[in-house]
Amino acid sequence: MFIYILKKLLYGFAVLAGVVSVVFILFNVLPGDPARMTMGQRADVQSLEAVRKEFGLDRSKPAQFFLYLNDLSPIGIHGASADQQEKYHYQKLFGFGDDVVALKYPYLRRSYQTKRDVTTILSETVPNTFILALTAMIFATIIGVFLGVVSAVHKDSWVDKAANGFAILGISAPSFFAGIIIAWIFGFVLSDYTGLNMSGSLYSYDPFKGEIMTWKNLWLPMVTLGLRPLAIIVQLTRSAMLDVLSQDYIRTARAKGLGRNAIIYKHALKNAMNPVITAISGWFASLLAGSFFVEYIFGYNGLGRVTVFALEMSDFPVVMGSILFIAFVFVVINILVDVLYAFVDPRVKLA
Repeated sequence: MFIYILKKLLYGFAVLAGVVSVVFILFNVLPGDPARMTMGQRADVQSLEAVRKEFGLDRSKPAQFFLYLNDLSPIGIHGASADQQEKYHYQKLFGFGDDVVALKYPYLRRSYQTKRDVTTILSETVPNTFILALTAMIFATIIGVFLGVVSAVHKDSWVDKAANGFAILGISAPSFFAGIIIAWIFGFVLSDYTGLNMSGSLYSYDPFKGEIMTWKNLWLPMVTLGLRPLAIIVQLTRSAMLDVLSQDYIRTARAKGLGRNAIIYKHALKNAMNPVITAISGWFASLLAGSFFVEYIFGYNGLGRVTVFALEMSDFPVVMGSILFIAFVFVVINILVDVLYAFVDPRVKLA
């Protein structure tokens, strides 16, 4: 298993390197001057040149790319000065001339707009997005598995048709469209009854209590984000349950006189969970990435909303930091799912 995980980690590093290369190329192809975005349209030439020099934008594109890779790499070449030590917080391995080869955390640089470290920006927004994605996935999993089981047990009944219709509707509606409709209905038209707002973040500021958690602002984006994975889970659970319920060992369990609930939830559901686990794991990582427009629609302060604003302002370090974090989550979750398969299904071997 250790060798398997090591291979997966090496593959993950290759994926992250590919993500950095593609995003860097795309960002330099798209129109827009980060220095101009930072200083404004009326900035003089000297100010623009100073900003470009500060962020290394005055160098050639290949030089910018390799310097950024050097900043991201856990082992990099940096100056031996106190300023470099304070900037990268590295641990010296060995030196040559005025430079050192050092061990360090990946440095995601600073935002062009706010001059704040991207790591700090991510640490403030990622928890909000993680809570949104996690609650949306829990909502989708509980409701989706329940509806899928009920639909399979009552095959071809009105319950089955209603569950399938709901699943088709959930898959067909894009998140940004569903978000607008849900926000308008439950946050505006029915706001007197629901008590929910069209927009708002998880944390709000109270002049007397300071920063407080406002859980009601989580409901609408959570439901919006969870609709599509819920629909997928309903269909996968139904299909897997129908396949398992037709197996010989289920007939044997019925012949032995086991109760209906024991057959469904103890024997059938456990063996039908493999495709559902795949969907849950894949969708959880997707929800972190897919929350971008949902957060923007509901004014939810998370990773997606910050990334959209960064794209508008050509703030490359923030965009790259966000995308790298999402890619890293995908890599880690894929490894965890493969390991989980080995525990859930003894037939799966990690090689």
